[in-house]
Amino acid sequence: MNLKERAKKLKTDIPALFIAMKKKETPIAAKIVAGLTVVYALSPIDLIPDFIPVLGYLDDVILLPSLATLAIRLIPPEIFDKCREEADGLWAGGKPKKWYFALPIVLLWLLIIYLIIKAIWF
Repeated sequence: MNLKERAKKLKTDIPALFIAMKKKETPIAAKIVAGLTVVYALSPIDLIPDFIPVLGYLDDVILLPSLATLAIRLIPPEIFDKCREEADGLWAGGKPKKWYFALPIVLLWLLIIYLIIKAIWF
């Protein structure tokens, strides 16, 4: 599977993960990883900003597909197949743009900045 096909598959798998998170049949570990994946995918802020050469795009190319793959492996195949069917066309008009999806990334950056400041002054 080439990169273009993987990207297209990822666009259909993220909404399916969103649906799988809500199903009671989905294991807790899968719900946690799926939640992290969906939040990261929908966040307008990246963990590594895109303006940083090379590294800025590596998180989109490596981190998001890795999280999605892990979440999909943790979900029983029959449940995820149903979620894929339900997700077909769910975000056809584009992914939701909600500011609160950025909160975990902002909080992580604030924690990193706090730890750096603490290390410098103490």
